[in-house]
Amino acid sequence: MCRKAFDAWQNPDYSALARDTDMFAFDLDGTLARSKQPMKTGIAGIFAALTYVCPVAIVSGGRLSLLHSQIVDVVDDVMNRENLHLMPTTGTRYYRWDGNGWECVFEKNIPEEDAKKAVESLNRRAAQLGLLQGETWGERIENRGSQITFSALGQNAPADIKEAWDPDASKRNALAAAVARDLPNLTVKSGGSTSVDISCKGIDKSYAICRLTQIFNIRPSRILYVGDRTDENGNDYPAVQAGTTAMHVRGPEDAVELIKGVMRAKTGGYVFDALERSVELNGRDSHCDSAQFDAFVSSLPELIAKH
Repeated sequence: MCRKAFDAWQNPDYSALARDTDMFAFDLDGTLARSKQPMKTGIAGIFAALTYVCPVAIVSGGRLSLLHSQIVDVVDDVMNRENLHLMPTTGTRYYRWDGNGWECVFEKNIPEEDAKKAVESLNRRAAQLGLLQGETWGERIENRGSQITFSALGQNAPADIKEAWDPDASKRNALAAAVARDLPNLTVKSGGSTSVDISCKGIDKSYAICRLTQIFNIRPSRILYVGDRTDENGNDYPAVQAGTTAMHVRGPEDAVELIKGVMRAKTGGYVFDALERSVELNGRDSHCDSAQFDAFVSSLPELIAKH
C-alpha cells in the first residue's frame, strides 16, 4: 500500500496526534536544522522540552558527530538524555544514554568489497552525469562504515549553496538510480540537499523504524515521524512506508509548531521551553525561576496522564 505523509502546516488534529503518539522520530537536516548547522534557539528549547514529554529519536543520514554538533551539544544541559535516541547513518547505528555516555547498541557496516564497488560506481556515474564540476568544500565521498555518502559539493559546503544546487532533487535522483543499477546488493537512496546515501540491502529509514518498534514494543503507527523529504523519492519515504504516522514539514519552523501543538494536547494546554525556562498555558507566557520550572517538569507525568 502506498502511504503518504500529512502536511504539518495544514491544521492537523493535535488532539488525535497526542492521543495516538507514544514517540516522536525526526529527520535532521531540513527538519530540525539546516544542513550540518546547529539547531537554532527557537526550536532547540522546544525540542529539548519534548524529551520530557515522550521518547524522541533522531534518524539521520549524517554521522554521529553531526548529531552531536547539531542537536546534543545545543541542548545537552537541559534535555532528558534518557529519552533521546540517536540513529545516525540512516539508522544503521543506534546510540542511547547509559548514564555515563552514549552507548552504541547496534551497528550494521557495509562489507569492504561492497564499499569499494560503491565508491567506484559513485565516481563513475557522477562523472557521466556531469556532477563533478565546479567548486567543492571538502571530500565528496565519505565512508561512514555503515553508510557511504556522496556529497556533490563536498562535505562542508555552505548551507545556502547546497540548498540551491538541486531544489527539485532531479540530480540526486538521477545519480541514485544510476548507482542502484550497479549495486543490486546495496540500498541506494537520494539523501540530503546534495547527497546520495548507500547502505546494506534493506537498510534505510524503514529499518530504523522497525528497530524502534522492537525496542519500545510499540506499533509503527504510534511513532510520529517528522521529515522534510517524505515524497516517493525522498530519504524519509521509507519511514512513511513503514507505517508511521508521518508529517511532512517545510523546515524547522513547521517542526516547532507541530511539537508545540502536540505538546499542548498532551499536557492540557502547556508549552514549555527548556532553554528559556519558560512555561506557556493557553497562550499566556511566563518565565519561571529554577525551582518553579523544575517543579513544573516534575508534574508532567501527572499532567500527561490526565490528558
